[in-house]
Amino acid sequence: MSGQSGLEPDSATVLSVSVVIPVYRGERTLSGLMDELAPLTAQTLTAAGRAFRIDEVLLVWDRGTSASAAAIREQAARYPWVHPVWLSRNYGQHAATLAGITSSGGDWIVTMDEDGQQDPAFIADLLDTAYARRAQLVYAKPTNPPPHGAVRNAGSRMAKWLFVRFLADSKFEAFNSYRLVLGEVGRSVAAYTGPGVYLDVAMSWVVSDVAICPVTARDEGRSAGAYSYRRLAAHFGRLIVSSGTRPLLFVSGLGVAFVAFGALVSIWVLYQRIVGEVPISGWASLLIGLLTVGGAVLLSLGIIAQYVGVATNMSMGKPVYVVVRDPATVFEPPAS
Repeated sequence: MSGQSGLEPDSATVLSVSVVIPVYRGERTLSGLMDELAPLTAQTLTAAGRAFRIDEVLLVWDRGTSASAAAIREQAARYPWVHPVWLSRNYGQHAATLAGITSSGGDWIVTMDEDGQQDPAFIADLLDTAYARRAQLVYAKPTNPPPHGAVRNAGSRMAKWLFVRFLADSKFEAFNSYRLVLGEVGRSVAAYTGPGVYLDVAMSWVVSDVAICPVTARDEGRSAGAYSYRRLAAHFGRLIVSSGTRPLLFVSGLGVAFVAFGALVSIWVLYQRIVGEVPISGWASLLIGLLTVGGAVLLSLGIIAQYVGVATNMSMGKPVYVVVRDPATVFEPPAS
Protein backbone atom coordinates (compact mmCIF):
# COMPACT_ATOMS: atom_id res chain seq x y z
CA MET A 1 0.00 0.00 0.00
CA SER A 2 3.06 2.25 -0.07
CA GLY A 3 2.58 5.71 -1.53
CA GLN A 4 -1.21 5.84 -0.95
CA SER A 5 -1.25 7.43 2.50
CA GLY A 6 -2.83 10.73 1.44
CA LEU A 7 -6.44 9.54 1.28
CA GLU A 8 -9.16 10.37 3.78
CA PRO A 9 -9.33 8.36 7.03
CA ASP A 10 -12.41 6.44 5.90
CA SER A 11 -10.74 5.17 2.73
CA ALA A 12 -9.73 1.55 2.23
CA THR A 13 -6.04 2.46 2.25
CA VAL A 14 -4.02 0.98 5.09
CA LEU A 15 -0.91 2.90 6.14
CA SER A 16 2.17 0.70 6.13
CA VAL A 17 4.41 1.13 9.17
CA SER A 18 7.96 -0.15 9.66
CA VAL A 19 9.34 -0.36 13.20
CA VAL A 20 13.11 -0.09 13.70
CA ILE A 21 14.64 -1.28 16.98
CA PRO A 22 18.41 -1.25 17.61
CA VAL A 23 19.37 -4.23 19.76
CA TYR A 24 22.43 -4.47 21.99
CA ARG A 25 21.31 -6.46 25.01
CA GLY A 26 17.60 -6.99 24.57
CA GLU A 27 17.39 -10.63 25.60
CA ARG A 28 15.12 -9.77 28.54
CA THR A 29 12.81 -7.34 26.79
CA LEU A 30 12.43 -8.30 23.11
CA SER A 31 9.92 -11.09 23.66
CA GLY A 32 7.49 -8.88 25.58
CA LEU A 33 7.96 -6.00 23.15
CA MET A 34 7.22 -8.24 20.13
CA ASP A 35 4.12 -9.55 21.89
CA GLU A 36 2.90 -5.96 22.25
CA LEU A 37 3.62 -5.17 18.60
CA ALA A 38 1.96 -8.36 17.32
CA PRO A 39 -1.66 -7.09 17.53
CA LEU A 40 -0.68 -4.02 15.49
CA THR A 41 0.43 -6.20 12.57
CA ALA A 42 -3.27 -6.66 11.83
CA GLN A 43 -5.23 -3.72 10.44
CA THR A 44 -5.80 -1.25 13.27
CA LEU A 45 -7.69 2.04 13.47
CA THR A 46 -6.31 5.12 15.17
CA ALA A 47 -8.53 7.33 17.33
CA ALA A 48 -9.07 9.54 14.26
CA GLY A 49 -10.16 6.56 12.18
CA ARG A 50 -6.99 6.02 10.09
CA ALA A 51 -6.22 2.42 9.25
CA PHE A 52 -2.64 1.31 9.70
CA ARG A 53 -0.70 -1.91 9.99
CA ILE A 54 2.83 -2.75 11.09
CA ASP A 55 4.22 -4.67 8.13
CA GLU A 56 7.72 -5.24 9.49
CA VAL A 57 9.79 -4.93 12.61
CA LEU A 58 13.51 -4.58 11.91
CA LEU A 59 15.68 -5.76 14.81
CA VAL A 60 19.15 -4.36 14.19
CA TRP A 61 21.81 -6.31 16.09
CA ASP A 62 24.57 -3.89 17.01
CA ARG A 63 27.07 -6.63 17.84
CA GLY A 64 25.73 -6.88 21.36
CA THR A 65 25.62 -9.90 23.63
CA SER A 66 25.29 -13.38 22.17
CA ALA A 67 22.09 -13.74 24.19
CA SER A 68 20.60 -10.74 22.37
CA ALA A 69 21.50 -12.31 19.02
CA ALA A 70 19.75 -15.51 20.09
CA ALA A 71 16.72 -13.47 21.15
CA ILE A 72 16.53 -11.87 17.70
CA ARG A 73 16.65 -15.27 16.00
CA GLU A 74 13.95 -16.54 18.34
CA GLN A 75 11.62 -13.64 17.53
CA ALA A 76 12.26 -14.01 13.79
CA ALA A 77 11.27 -17.68 14.08
CA ARG A 78 8.10 -16.78 16.01
CA TYR A 79 6.90 -13.94 13.80
CA PRO A 80 7.24 -13.69 10.01
CA TRP A 81 7.15 -9.88 10.17
CA VAL A 82 10.32 -9.72 12.29
CA HIS A 83 13.35 -9.09 10.06
CA PRO A 84 16.84 -9.23 11.60
CA VAL A 85 19.53 -6.81 10.41
CA TRP A 86 23.03 -7.89 11.38
CA LEU A 87 25.83 -5.33 11.68
CA SER A 88 29.49 -6.27 11.22
CA ARG A 89 30.58 -4.59 14.47
CA ASN A 90 29.30 -2.35 17.25
CA TYR A 91 28.61 0.99 15.58
CA GLY A 92 26.37 2.50 18.25
CA GLN A 93 22.64 3.10 18.58
CA HIS A 94 22.40 5.89 16.03
CA ALA A 95 24.22 3.98 13.31
CA ALA A 96 22.10 0.91 14.05
CA THR A 97 18.96 3.02 13.75
CA LEU A 98 20.13 4.35 10.39
CA ALA A 99 20.82 0.81 9.18
CA GLY A 100 17.30 -0.23 10.10
CA ILE A 101 15.75 2.83 8.47
CA THR A 102 17.67 2.15 5.26
CA SER A 103 16.33 -1.42 5.23
CA SER A 104 12.72 -0.39 5.82
CA GLY A 105 9.95 -0.12 3.26
CA GLY A 106 6.91 1.34 5.04
CA ASP A 107 5.00 4.55 4.37
CA TRP A 108 5.99 5.57 7.88
CA ILE A 109 8.91 4.51 10.08
CA VAL A 110 8.80 4.25 13.86
CA THR A 111 12.04 4.04 15.83
CA MET A 112 12.02 2.59 19.34
CA ASP A 113 14.41 1.42 22.03
CA GLU A 114 14.74 -2.22 22.98
CA ASP A 115 14.23 -1.75 26.74
CA GLY A 116 10.41 -1.68 26.80
CA GLN A 117 10.22 1.85 28.20
CA GLN A 118 8.38 3.09 25.09
CA ASP A 119 4.83 1.79 24.73
CA PRO A 120 3.90 0.64 21.18
CA ALA A 121 0.28 1.55 21.91
CA PHE A 122 1.18 5.19 21.20
CA ILE A 123 2.07 4.48 17.56
CA ALA A 124 -1.54 5.26 16.60
CA ASP A 125 -1.31 8.61 18.41
CA LEU A 126 1.95 9.42 16.62
CA LEU A 127 0.24 8.82 13.28
CA ASP A 128 -2.76 10.97 14.18
CA THR A 129 -0.42 13.76 15.31
CA ALA A 130 1.48 13.58 12.01
CA TYR A 131 -1.67 14.03 9.95
CA ALA A 132 -3.26 16.59 12.27
CA ARG A 133 -0.11 18.75 12.17
CA ARG A 134 0.88 17.75 8.61
CA ALA A 135 4.28 16.88 10.05
CA GLN A 136 6.92 14.71 8.41
CA LEU A 137 8.49 13.97 11.80
CA VAL A 138 6.80 13.39 15.16
CA TYR A 139 8.64 12.94 18.46
CA ALA A 140 7.09 11.23 21.44
CA LYS A 141 7.34 13.46 24.51
CA PRO A 142 6.90 11.67 27.86
CA THR A 143 4.59 13.50 30.25
CA ASN A 144 6.06 11.73 33.29
CA PRO A 145 9.64 11.92 34.62
CA PRO A 146 12.08 9.40 33.08
CA PRO A 147 12.79 6.40 35.35
CA HIS A 148 16.48 7.24 35.82
CA GLY A 149 18.70 8.87 38.40
CA ALA A 150 18.62 12.61 39.06
CA VAL A 151 22.06 13.21 37.54
CA ARG A 152 21.26 11.37 34.30
CA ASN A 153 17.86 13.05 33.98
CA ALA A 154 19.41 16.49 34.52
CA GLY A 155 22.12 15.78 31.94
CA SER A 156 19.57 14.55 29.42
CA ARG A 157 17.39 17.63 29.89
CA MET A 158 20.40 19.92 29.48
CA ALA A 159 21.54 18.18 26.28
CA LYS A 160 18.07 18.35 24.76
CA TRP A 161 17.67 22.00 25.78
CA LEU A 162 20.98 22.93 24.13
CA PHE A 163 20.02 21.04 20.97
CA VAL A 164 16.60 22.66 20.67
CA ARG A 165 17.77 26.20 21.55
CA PHE A 166 21.15 26.45 19.85
CA LEU A 167 21.94 23.51 17.56
CA ALA A 168 18.70 22.63 15.78
CA ASP A 169 16.32 24.77 13.79
CA SER A 170 13.62 26.66 15.66
CA LYS A 171 10.94 24.23 14.50
CA PHE A 172 12.27 21.57 16.89
CA GLU A 173 10.52 21.61 20.26
CA ALA A 174 11.96 18.34 21.58
CA PHE A 175 13.56 15.13 20.40
CA ASN A 176 13.40 11.53 21.51
CA SER A 177 14.48 8.09 20.29
CA TYR A 178 10.76 7.21 20.07
CA ARG A 179 9.87 8.96 16.82
CA LEU A 180 7.71 8.63 13.70
CA VAL A 181 9.14 9.81 10.38
CA LEU A 182 7.76 9.77 6.86
CA GLY A 183 9.33 6.79 5.11
CA GLU A 184 10.83 8.58 2.13
CA VAL A 185 12.34 11.27 4.35
CA GLY A 186 13.80 8.76 6.80
CA ARG A 187 15.34 6.64 4.07
CA SER A 188 16.80 9.72 2.35
CA VAL A 189 18.40 10.84 5.62
CA ALA A 190 19.77 7.36 6.27
CA ALA A 191 21.24 7.22 2.76
CA TYR A 192 23.43 10.32 3.09
CA THR A 193 24.15 10.68 6.82
CA GLY A 194 27.88 10.33 7.39
CA PRO A 195 29.74 8.67 10.28
CA GLY A 196 29.47 10.36 13.65
CA VAL A 197 26.43 12.45 12.69
CA TYR A 198 23.68 12.66 15.27
CA LEU A 199 20.48 11.33 13.72
CA ASP A 200 18.26 14.14 14.97
CA VAL A 201 20.68 16.75 13.63
CA ALA A 202 20.53 15.04 10.22
CA MET A 203 16.72 15.11 10.43
CA SER A 204 16.77 18.84 11.17
CA TRP A 205 18.59 19.47 7.87
CA VAL A 206 15.70 18.30 5.69
CA VAL A 207 12.46 18.11 7.68
CA SER A 208 10.20 21.11 7.27
CA ASP A 209 7.49 20.25 9.81
CA VAL A 210 8.07 18.68 13.23
CA ALA A 211 5.49 17.86 15.89
CA ILE A 212 5.47 16.33 19.35
CA CYS A 213 3.02 13.80 20.76
CA PRO A 214 2.50 13.34 24.52
CA VAL A 215 3.09 9.78 25.72
CA THR A 216 3.58 7.97 29.01
CA ALA A 217 6.99 6.40 29.57
CA ARG A 218 7.23 3.07 31.37
CA ASP A 219 9.93 1.61 33.57
CA GLU A 220 12.70 -0.10 31.65
CA GLY A 221 12.53 -3.87 31.53
CA ARG A 222 16.18 -4.08 32.56
CA SER A 223 18.82 -2.07 34.37
CA ALA A 224 20.26 0.97 32.59
CA GLY A 225 23.83 -0.08 33.28
CA ALA A 226 24.80 -0.09 29.60
CA TYR A 227 24.34 3.67 29.45
CA SER A 228 27.34 4.88 31.47
CA TYR A 229 28.05 8.55 31.98
CA ARG A 230 31.02 8.20 29.65
CA ARG A 231 28.77 6.94 26.82
CA LEU A 232 26.20 9.65 27.51
CA ALA A 233 28.96 12.28 27.38
CA ALA A 234 30.14 10.79 24.07
CA HIS A 235 26.58 11.10 22.69
CA PHE A 236 26.50 14.75 23.75
CA GLY A 237 29.86 15.40 22.10
CA ARG A 238 28.64 13.89 18.84
CA LEU A 239 25.50 16.02 19.10
CA ILE A 240 27.62 19.18 19.19
CA VAL A 241 30.13 18.17 16.53
CA SER A 242 27.52 16.91 14.10
CA SER A 243 25.40 20.05 14.36
CA GLY A 244 27.45 21.63 11.58
CA THR A 245 28.80 25.17 11.66
CA ARG A 246 26.67 26.62 14.44
CA PRO A 247 29.24 26.00 17.22
CA LEU A 248 31.90 27.46 14.92
CA LEU A 249 29.86 30.66 14.62
CA PHE A 250 30.36 31.07 18.36
CA VAL A 251 34.13 31.20 17.80
CA SER A 252 33.69 33.90 15.15
CA GLY A 253 31.38 35.89 17.40
CA LEU A 254 33.82 35.58 20.27
CA GLY A 255 36.61 36.92 18.05
CA VAL A 256 34.53 39.92 16.95
CA ALA A 257 33.55 40.64 20.56
CA PHE A 258 37.17 40.57 21.73
CA VAL A 259 38.29 42.81 18.87
CA ALA A 260 35.60 45.35 19.76
CA PHE A 261 36.35 45.09 23.48
CA GLY A 262 40.08 45.40 22.79
CA ALA A 263 39.52 48.54 20.74
CA LEU A 264 37.48 50.19 23.49
CA VAL A 265 39.98 49.27 26.20
CA SER A 266 42.84 50.44 24.00
CA ILE A 267 41.23 53.85 23.62
CA TRP A 268 40.77 54.07 27.39
CA VAL A 269 44.37 52.98 28.09
CA LEU A 270 45.76 55.47 25.57
CA TYR A 271 43.75 58.23 27.21
CA GLN A 272 45.09 57.23 30.63
CA ARG A 273 48.62 57.20 29.21
CA ILE A 274 48.21 60.66 27.71
CA VAL A 275 46.94 62.24 30.93
CA GLY A 276 49.69 60.46 32.88
CA GLU A 277 47.53 58.22 35.07
CA VAL A 278 49.25 54.92 34.11
CA PRO A 279 51.51 54.17 37.10
CA ILE A 280 53.52 51.28 35.59
CA SER A 281 55.72 51.89 32.56
CA GLY A 282 54.98 49.54 29.64
CA TRP A 283 51.67 48.33 31.05
CA ALA A 284 49.61 50.26 28.51
CA SER A 285 51.43 49.00 25.44
CA LEU A 286 51.42 45.41 26.77
CA LEU A 287 47.68 45.42 27.41
CA ILE A 288 46.90 46.98 24.04
CA GLY A 289 49.10 44.43 22.30
CA LEU A 290 47.48 41.48 24.10
CA LEU A 291 43.95 42.65 23.39
CA THR A 292 44.62 43.48 19.76
CA VAL A 293 46.58 40.34 18.95
CA GLY A 294 44.26 38.11 20.98
CA GLY A 295 41.18 39.48 19.25
CA ALA A 296 42.78 39.19 15.84
CA VAL A 297 43.74 35.58 16.53
CA LEU A 298 40.22 34.66 17.62
CA LEU A 299 38.71 36.46 14.63
CA SER A 300 41.11 34.65 12.28
CA LEU A 301 40.26 31.32 13.90
CA GLY A 302 36.58 32.10 13.41
CA ILE A 303 37.11 32.77 9.72
CA ILE A 304 39.14 29.57 9.36
CA ALA A 305 36.40 27.75 11.25
CA GLN A 306 33.89 28.73 8.58
CA TYR A 307 36.03 27.05 5.93
CA VAL A 308 36.38 24.02 8.19
CA GLY A 309 32.61 24.07 8.66
CA VAL A 310 31.99 23.93 4.92
CA ALA A 311 34.34 20.95 4.64
CA THR A 312 32.65 19.37 7.67
CA ASN A 313 29.21 19.66 6.12
CA MET A 314 30.52 18.12 2.91
CA SER A 315 32.15 15.22 4.75
CA MET A 316 28.97 14.63 6.76
CA GLY A 317 27.01 14.38 3.54
CA LYS A 318 24.69 17.30 4.29
CA PRO A 319 22.45 17.38 1.21
CA VAL A 320 21.70 20.30 -1.05
CA TYR A 321 18.15 18.99 -1.35
CA VAL A 322 15.99 15.89 -0.81
CA VAL A 323 13.21 15.04 -3.28
CA VAL A 324 9.89 13.96 -1.74
CA ARG A 325 6.35 13.44 -2.97
CA ASP A 326 3.77 16.18 -3.31
CA PRO A 327 2.49 16.73 0.27
CA ALA A 328 -1.05 16.58 -1.11
CA THR A 329 -0.48 12.87 -1.78
CA VAL A 330 0.60 12.29 1.82
CA PHE A 331 -1.80 14.35 3.94
CA GLU A 332 -5.48 15.08 3.70
CA PRO A 333 -6.38 18.56 2.39
CA PRO A 334 -6.46 21.09 5.26
CA ALA A 335 -9.87 21.87 6.62
CA SER A 336 -11.41 24.98 5.07
